[in-house]
Amino acid sequence: MPDRLGRVLQAVRGKPAAIVTFLPGLSVRRPGVAHCRQAGEGLARLHLAARGYPAVRANDFGHAAWAPMLARLKTEAENLKPGLAATLATDMAHFAVQWPQDLPSGIVHADYFPDNVFFNGGQFAGAIDFYFACTDALAYDIAIALNAWCFEADGSFNITAARALVAGYEAHRPLTAAERNALPILAHGAAMRFFLTRLADWGATPEGALVKPKDPLEYERKLAVHREAPDLVLMGTDR
Repeated sequence: MPDRLGRVLQAVRGKPAAIVTFLPGLSVRRPGVAHCRQAGEGLARLHLAARGYPAVRANDFGHAAWAPMLARLKTEAENLKPGLAATLATDMAHFAVQWPQDLPSGIVHADYFPDNVFFNGGQFAGAIDFYFACTDALAYDIAIALNAWCFEADGSFNITAARALVAGYEAHRPLTAAERNALPILAHGAAMRFFLTRLADWGATPEGALVKPKDPLEYERKLAVHREAPDLVLMGTDR
């Protein structure tokens, strides 16, 4: 928050400081169906609030970045699971041909995970951590959320939770037919994005670092679900 002279950066006892707003609420570790509904509503409200924002920021971890990332990480993928590099290369070939174009776009959060969403009294209170926010297809943000919110600990996809999330979103911003039809490949691609960045972090994070790397195998299992049963995501649209 700027001071009376418009300055954002301050100094307190010789150290840089800034005043920020406080967002009430808490994230939930194990979101239920009601949380998914509220998360969907909140995501739509974020998308609508950003309409007309003139700045454009490319998605550095978007579709165009995945093949080069995989090329650098082939050895790591193979060490993680023998045969995985070839499977991922097949995914990349599929994306190269089928990735949707000209979907409605705007400012997306791009990291809409449960730990970045706050609830207050069971209601959506707001989102934090806009570090990866960028310009991309709005439905891609939904796909990220479906992966992050609607898989159970055993790796199964919770269709009821997915329906709640999409219904919450559509209560504020209905999807176009093209967006709905694109959700399977968008969810598959979103799983690839987080698998690759987790794989890169897995071997590169120094021992003793404050931030612990997240297991890439969680998203490898989600990739497998999208490969084997892409229609599961469409079942979550309840149409």
